[in-house]
This record gives sequence, C-alpha cells and structure tokens, in this order.
Amino acid sequence: MPTRSKAKVLTHPAMARRARAKERETTRGGASPRDSDGSDTLRRWLDEKGVKKVKVAAMDVDGVWRGKYISLDKFLSAAKGGLGFCDVVFGWDLGDELLDNTKVTGWHTGYPDAHAKVDTSTGRIIPWEPDTAAFILDFVNPDGTPYEASPRQLLQKVGARARELGYLPRFGAEYEFFIFKEQPHSLKEKGFQELTPLTPGMFGYSWLRTSLNAPLVHALIDGCNGMGLNIEGFHTETGPGVFEAAIRYDDLEKAADKAALFKTVVKEICARHGLTACFMAKVNAKLPGCSGHVHQSLWDLKGEHNLFHEEGEPHGMSRLMRHYIGGQLELMPELTALYWPTINSYKRSVENTWAPTTATWGLENRTTAIRVIGENAKAMRIEYRQLAADMNAYIGMAVSLAAGLWGIENEVEPPAPCNANAYAQAQARPLPRNLKEAVALLKNSERARELLGEGFVDHFVRTREWEVRQYERAVTNWELERYLELI
Repeated sequence: MPTRSKAKVLTHPAMARRARAKERETTRGGASPRDSDGSDTLRRWLDEKGVKKVKVAAMDVDGVWRGKYISLDKFLSAAKGGLGFCDVVFGWDLGDELLDNTKVTGWHTGYPDAHAKVDTSTGRIIPWEPDTAAFILDFVNPDGTPYEASPRQLLQKVGARARELGYLPRFGAEYEFFIFKEQPHSLKEKGFQELTPLTPGMFGYSWLRTSLNAPLVHALIDGCNGMGLNIEGFHTETGPGVFEAAIRYDDLEKAADKAALFKTVVKEICARHGLTACFMAKVNAKLPGCSGHVHQSLWDLKGEHNLFHEEGEPHGMSRLMRHYIGGQLELMPELTALYWPTINSYKRSVENTWAPTTATWGLENRTTAIRVIGENAKAMRIEYRQLAADMNAYIGMAVSLAAGLWGIENEVEPPAPCNANAYAQAQARPLPRNLKEAVALLKNSERARELLGEGFVDHFVRTREWEVRQYERAVTNWELERYLELI
C-alpha cells in the first residue's frame, strides 16, 4: 500500500456546471430545452406540452423527495430567480419528527426559507398527470454556493472532481423491491405485519408471473420510460411479489437523477393500482434482501473510450480500474453508514443471502462487495453490490465514486480477488454490523471529510446518530414476543 496523501476537498466550479448542462440530453419524458436565457424556450416547451401546473422537488438526506405543486406563473418566476423552500426538510427525519442535534437548521435558526434554484434541464411530463411538469430543485446558500447538506449537490461536486481528473463517470442502477396488496390505511391497521404480497411463493425470472400481472408490469415499465428513466430490464426476483428493474447506464448526473426518481415513480404507479411498493433492504428475515446495485465505469471525457479496459492486462482490467477498486475497498468500512443509512440496512448483510458482509471483490463473483463484469471495452465495469434498495442514490453514487477516485489518486492496489465464497474468507475485512458502529467509523473518518466535505459529513452523521437514538428507545415486536409472557 502506498503512502496515503491527503485528497483534495471536492469543488464545484462554474465550468463543470456549464459542461454538465451541455451534456444533458432530452429524455423520452420530454426534458425541457434551454437557450442562453432559458425563459422563452422554457415557456414554449410548457405551452407545447400543454402544462397547466408544475411540481418541483428536492431530495433530502433520507432519500425522500420533498416538493410541492406551483402555478405556471410562479414556476416561470422561480426558473429565473429561484424560490424559497423551508429548510426544515433538512431538519427533520423521514417521519417529519424534528431533529434535536442539527446545525444547518433548527429552533436556533427559526427554520427559515432556503433559496432553491430550478434545474430546468430536468423537466419531465408526468405521464399519469399529463398536464403537469416535474422539475428538480437545488438548494443554494445566500452567497450562491451549494448547500452542503444536499445529496444532489454532493453528487455534482464529486462528478465535477472526476471531470477535473479527466474522467467521465458512467453509472447505472438496478433495484429489487416488494409489491404488496396494501394501501397506507391497511398497512397501519395491520401494524405492518402479515402483509399480502402481490403474488405468493418464490418465483425468480418468472415469465408466468409477469404475464399474470401484465397490466401493472406494463404500467411500471411504460410509466418509468415516460419519465425518461430508460428501463432496460424488468423481471420477477426470488420472493413473494418481488421484482427487479435495471435502469440503463448514463453519465453520472443523469444516472443519479433517474435512480433517485425511480423509487417514487414506482411507488406512485403502484398506489394508482391500490398497491404498495417497498424498497426496504430487508423486509423478512427468512427472505433475501433487496439490492440497489450500481454499475460503474470511467470513460474519457468525450465518452469514446472505456478507461477500465486495457488490452493485454489480466482479465482486461486497466491499472486505473484496479486502483479504483482498491480505493473503494480501502474506504468501504468507514463509509458504510453512507451506503447503508438505516437500522434495517444491516439486516440484509447476512452470510449466504447474496449481500456482502466483507470488503471483497471478485471476477463475476456475487458473494463479494464488488463484482467485476466483462472483459471487453464495451462491457468492462464494476457492480457495486454493497448498496441496497434503501440507498439514497445521490449519496451512494457520489460516495462510491469519490472512494474510487481517491484510490486512483493514491494508486491503491486492491488485495487479490476472491475466487471462492467470500463469506468463508476469514482474512477479509468485515463490514460494520449495525448503524451505530458504522456511524462511529464515519464520524472519526478524516478521509470522508476530506473527500466529501466537512459540512455534508457533519450533517449526515448527526442525522444518523438521531436515527440510532430513536431505534434504541423503541420496543420492538421481537422483544414483546420473546419477553412479555415468559420473562
């Protein structure tokens, strides 16, 4: 292992923003075009699409979209100068309970409005609300700098850093998720127990089950594609009512937007069919967990050459690819809280259940945390398998990329690949077993703060410490069933 030099704190230069804007393409969902001013082109696009109202939203740290409908006039004004959006979205948890330990906002600041800018390149028509357009917001500080607590802006900073180094990151997410024949009221009434899955039994890759549920399956595929998410694969997975969807790879920022939007799109479509989609990492102790694997590769800035591939090297892996993997493995334990952000995340990391338990990599090995796929320039990539369906896509993609770039800059060689069962490798470095342990590692990680920024890491740690405290105070069904009568 070479001497570790301190990595640079990631920056977000205006040049990188302009470059990303030029790279963005029109999505199938009708992403809005922009000219030098933007207002006339945007107005024409809204008129052509018959838009009567607009939905704007930003993603919080928990991976929940927070947004609202606004009128056309309000939106056009916001597209020029931004709008105010209550910063409480960074001061409460996913259940809207106010955090008691945050610095970025709280009772000490009075929960003011933060300034939000509309990313007009993200415009989409919502297929099931055809007179409504959707746009993504970015928060900015009063001085115009990015709002450090924002996951999307963390991703933008890491993407800009990759381009400064001469790399174009291309990512693609795939999700596994349960679908239940339940609605919000029935979930509450049942106490989230004994839920009815869409279909019974274990039936992965079932031609039959997808046909039996064809109206829903087609609604999901067509709805996602109508939002410009580009689904390239959809099938049943092992488990009752479990499906998997693969989103076509794209340049980093577009791939992250698609992955982040995917979960809420699936939830909305399922709700319209009287169903509930669930992206928890582990719903049932007796069943496999739900993954959120992310495929990753680095290309030259023109997008013509896959820099992970090199002819004549073992397995076609370039030196750059080895170092990228080396950095990810080296930092994996201390960054785990960012990849596995919930109490439930760690229930998925169990031996012999398709989820990693150690910081390992291998060639076409699904027991490891990183799986290398392909041996030619077109297909060469890694599948980052530590990530689960409960990930915040912006954070998961940004952090794994930052770790890989750190490995390249520091020329970190990975250990030998695991060619057998990674669960049986006693010498492999274990991953944290619970959120409390993972948060402690992250809190003490100087490298995380150097790579991701002090402000983001500090805020994220505070939100996860809150999450741990809420769990430690809870009395679970397991405790009641085990102790109530007999202890």
